[in-house]
Amino acid sequence: MSRVGRRASIVLAATLLAVAPALAQTNDPNLTPEQLECLKRSTAASAADCLKPGGGGGAGGGGGGATVGLPDLLVDLFPNAGGPSSVPPPTTVPIPTPNPQRGDGGQAAGSAPPGPPPTLTPPSPAQPPQGLLLAVAPRAIEGAFVPDEVLVTIDGGPAVAQAVAASFGLQIRSQRQSVLLGTSVVRYGIPDGRPVPIVLAQLAGDGRTTAREPNHIYELQQAATAPNFAFQRIALDEAEANGENVGVAVIDTAIDETHPALKGVIAGSFDAMPGVKVVGRDHATSVAGLIAGTGTFKGMAPGSKVFHARAFEGGRSNMDIILNALDWAAEQDVRIVNMSFVGPKNALLDQACRAARARGLILVAAAGNNGPGAPYGYPAAYKGVIAVTATDAKDGLMKQANRGPYVYVSAPGVDLVAPVGGGVDLVTGTSFAAAVVSGAIANLLHREPGRSADAIEKALADTATDLGDKGRDEDFGFGLINTRAAEAAKQ
Repeated sequence: MSRVGRRASIVLAATLLAVAPALAQTNDPNLTPEQLECLKRSTAASAADCLKPGGGGGAGGGGGGATVGLPDLLVDLFPNAGGPSSVPPPTTVPIPTPNPQRGDGGQAAGSAPPGPPPTLTPPSPAQPPQGLLLAVAPRAIEGAFVPDEVLVTIDGGPAVAQAVAASFGLQIRSQRQSVLLGTSVVRYGIPDGRPVPIVLAQLAGDGRTTAREPNHIYELQQAATAPNFAFQRIALDEAEANGENVGVAVIDTAIDETHPALKGVIAGSFDAMPGVKVVGRDHATSVAGLIAGTGTFKGMAPGSKVFHARAFEGGRSNMDIILNALDWAAEQDVRIVNMSFVGPKNALLDQACRAARARGLILVAAAGNNGPGAPYGYPAAYKGVIAVTATDAKDGLMKQANRGPYVYVSAPGVDLVAPVGGGVDLVTGTSFAAAVVSGAIANLLHREPGRSADAIEKALADTATDLGDKGRDEDFGFGLINTRAAEAAKQ
């Protein structure tokens, strides 16, 4: 190399080293061992001295007659740009995120010399795109959820959903248009093991998504376990009980439509989990029987029609399945939706419940069987949902019942006789208390079909028999429902 060329190379290398001292190591084979050792010990200010003739001696001084080549520095900065390098790339510089709208690799201006751009290889489905930054801080997620899925509402159709999947290394496991949410709901799988909070935080910055939630797990509310005292306790005359012309949606397990108590009761059915084998039918059979049972077993509102949506198996379900079932229920000829299950707070479920209530549907839900210190149970704790706790034959609170200011009313739910596969049995839980309230409301609507959801809710609260502390409390809510008084209450 000429003296002029050597001097220019030294100046160029010194300039680059001053800008990026962390890259003061090089693969240049022409450097002497002394110069390499000098570079390892050097600072940005003294690194150029190591490259001078005779450099390398002392602490950061001297140098040999070699240069730091520009291509070697580019290999350090962009490990895939020019071949293998023994020097690891900096770990403090985030890899730019490709912009799907721009179609490039997100490369910073001035970071590479003129020439053809490097070839960008799309990530495989099993690997997330590199450099996905968090749009917001990951949030703590309460309650159980599917560990490798997220639910996202998309402002667009299948093409947009697929583009979001490609941008974030996700898999589309299902997609449908939600009636209540008014948008497309996509269930994305996370194939690479990223935690759900991280994926939600990454998706938050994408304007194509409108809501992002975990696929929460929900559980039916039947406690472990004797004549049916419910009619007497809620002041409903068994001989006059009637829910004719009132439709009630029941979101629950599979149901035994052949049970004598349900003969002619089921007006419509929907399976929100068709790929899952049916194992249990008792829970939904008991809930529907308590609401609308006929024949030898009489429910609270005989003559009412049950629209049944299967959304649980083994006592469990998830948010995607429940939303699908709730959407179906909203399109049926029903006035009441019975939700005898509990799970964590979820923004999509909140939105769906508010939309259902705006349609005039009366939402009744179990308060929960998880004990006094348990978190609030949802959907019961959402505004506009009637949260029902369970009492026994002496109006005592079920010990396992959830407590909280969201509890709205009480109803019998301890040792109730209810239909099960092959006959009847005793059941206990806020699930069944919710069914008793749904049946009582069906009676009110049979007598006055024009009553609104707000009017029904107010009548139940105003006429309830106060239990526990005076006024509304966290154990019994407003108290034990009184169907006769609620029927007579002025709107």
